[in-house]
Amino acid sequence: MTGTFMGESVAVRPEDVRIIRALQIAPRASFASIAAALGMTEGAVSRRYRRLQGEGIIRVAGVVNPGALGQSRWLVRLRCRPGSVAAIADALAKRDDANWVAISAAGSEVTFAVQARSREQRDDLLGHRLPRTAAVIDINAYAMLRQFLGGRGHYWAALRGVLTPEQESILGNEGPPFTESPVVARDPVRLTPEDERMLKVLAADGRAGLVDLAAVADLTPGRAARRLQALLLRRVVHIDVEIAAAALGYHARANLWIRVHPSAIKSVGRALAQEPEIAFAAAVSGSYNLHAVAHCRDLDELFEFTSDRIGSYSGLEGLEVSPVLRHIKQAGTLLSGDRLVRGGD
Repeated sequence: MTGTFMGESVAVRPEDVRIIRALQIAPRASFASIAAALGMTEGAVSRRYRRLQGEGIIRVAGVVNPGALGQSRWLVRLRCRPGSVAAIADALAKRDDANWVAISAAGSEVTFAVQARSREQRDDLLGHRLPRTAAVIDINAYAMLRQFLGGRGHYWAALRGVLTPEQESILGNEGPPFTESPVVARDPVRLTPEDERMLKVLAADGRAGLVDLAAVADLTPGRAARRLQALLLRRVVHIDVEIAAAALGYHARANLWIRVHPSAIKSVGRALAQEPEIAFAAAVSGSYNLHAVAHCRDLDELFEFTSDRIGSYSGLEGLEVSPVLRHIKQAGTLLSGDRLVRGGD
């Protein structure tokens, strides 16, 4: 990769993209380790990371997986009355249990993901609060059945090839390898108060040091390290590298609602996971049995991608392309325009 990615107000240089890719592979690696792998100085890596973070281009955060705690995850589409969409979307974005919120369908639809930590919290939102909201015309909720792409260990592939195989090998991979598994764990993890305090710190900064994690959990750094590793291995939390896609030149985002023959769900889901344009893919309940999120450079590229590549999948029976007009929250991180907002900002 030799070009410069132009965002709205900042140029993202090739060195920045290499650092972003390094963080995808090892999000908690030290600046010294990243510098050694990339052939840069530690100071240069640190400065570029701080600038990328300050400009809202990347954010590293610990994201809790409710499935590991025995709770299901849901995707929801709300059809709203004209003039009410922005207020509803902004209100949803303020909720801790809504970790992805976007406005699409020409401004008449809010799409969001529910990651409630309890059944009561989920049922209160989907069964009581939203149905009673006068501005909501229609609600469609889809249970996530199998995740093919998204989360630690299997990430947006647009940056694949930025680093050499040798550099990626040096960085290693701090998380467990991605494997398809039930969205809801059959043997849920029970969190301790120490776990909860550590997870709260990681939600604000996924690169928080072991000394800080140990202090908040009242543990020794060694015990904090072992507990963090256990949480990662049990997939209770993954250290997510959120990227403002527009800063890398990807200005056309869309929700893809895909219907395939039941026998093709796994094969199509796995094929979607290999597409550089796809940032998330999962099998869901409902009339569309697959959902994906696509990032393309412009609408023409989105058209070519969905018609030529997605359209050629064996077993495809239907496809709805719903461009995102405004992305409000992704993986628990709020956005302002096309930039990520750090916690507390």
